[in-house]
Amino acid sequence: MKRLLPLIIMGVLFISGTHVTHAAGASEKTVKVFFNEACEDCGELVTETYPALFEEYGYKLELHDYINERSNRTLLTQANTAWGVPFELQSHIEVFINDRLLIGGHVPERTIRYLLEHPAGYDRLLVYQDAMHGEQTQYQVWDFAGDIKTYSIDEPIETYLQEAKTPATQQVQRRGFWDLFAVITSSAFLDGLNPCAFAVLLFFISFLFTIKQTRSTIWKMGFVYIGAIYLAYLLIGLGIAQAIIISGAPHLMAKIGAYLVIGLGVIQLLGVAFPTFPIRLRIPMDLKATLEKWMYKATLPASFIGGFLVGLCTFPCSGGIYVAIIGMLATQSTALQGTGWMLWYNFIFVSPLLILLAMASNPKATEHLQRLERTQARHTKLLLGAFMIALGGIILIFFT
Repeated sequence: MKRLLPLIIMGVLFISGTHVTHAAGASEKTVKVFFNEACEDCGELVTETYPALFEEYGYKLELHDYINERSNRTLLTQANTAWGVPFELQSHIEVFINDRLLIGGHVPERTIRYLLEHPAGYDRLLVYQDAMHGEQTQYQVWDFAGDIKTYSIDEPIETYLQEAKTPATQQVQRRGFWDLFAVITSSAFLDGLNPCAFAVLLFFISFLFTIKQTRSTIWKMGFVYIGAIYLAYLLIGLGIAQAIIISGAPHLMAKIGAYLVIGLGVIQLLGVAFPTFPIRLRIPMDLKATLEKWMYKATLPASFIGGFLVGLCTFPCSGGIYVAIIGMLATQSTALQGTGWMLWYNFIFVSPLLILLAMASNPKATEHLQRLERTQARHTKLLLGAFMIALGGIILIFFT
């Protein structure tokens, strides 16, 4: 028994030591740094500043060069996606500190130190400052829920944390998938009920029947025409979205878009109520001859060019709905999610044209649809005008 006692004590000590080691590993604090090794300023951070800084606070540093090691690019993309970091706040050097703090760019060391020392002051935070070479004038802060705040580079981070605690600070409530789906899908479909695009497509189909084109040829040209409208509207939307991102004020742009669509809706209704009203939401008269010239060529390239021109020229007719939706998406989704919603929006936007192409399967049906388009144009404009006003109100009330 006496001989066994030392062995038992050693066993207990070994098990206890193992337990302590595992416990320490389980609570290990990590910092993942994604950087470009070719960047001189970044190199100084990852080789000198960050190792000393984070070691002082008990963090283990993991360095990921995403330029020389392709696999690290995938890891960085996955990290940004998992955190929900919008494209405009993704920096050339990103520091993920556990799962609560993200430092983007060259944030002042005093700011990082304060956030490491006061973790109870925030739930989840992103601090972004992407300028280098002494050009730092301001930085941005985002809590993954409310507005992106911008401050002078000399303003302490405590200012933001104090504002975040103030009850008067309003944060936009992010809507769920089905809320966005309902608003975007209904808006896109009604936006697609565009008398301008309808009239041009029906004229084109009627002309193709007149010159004895086969039904398969008509379908091919119709699809090319509609595809070109889709592309034109998508490119317009991506351009608007980029402008909103550059502005750095997505919530303001969402409100501007909402007021714009309300104003265009009022103009639409005034145009229907008063035929002599000077402002019209329609294709400019001098461009109709250009569209007809391309349609008369009756070739696939001509169909594409004609459709693209129609997409560009009809944007003033009902583009207010599109602008309002893009502004709303800027406040409700990341860049990747917003692009996905825009792809969906534009598919639904051209779906009435696809339905019209399917219905115009013979000359008599096309002639009947042309008469229907002319007689119901007024009611369609009334519907679109009323919907524009309602959509603007919905965005202002529920999405900004």
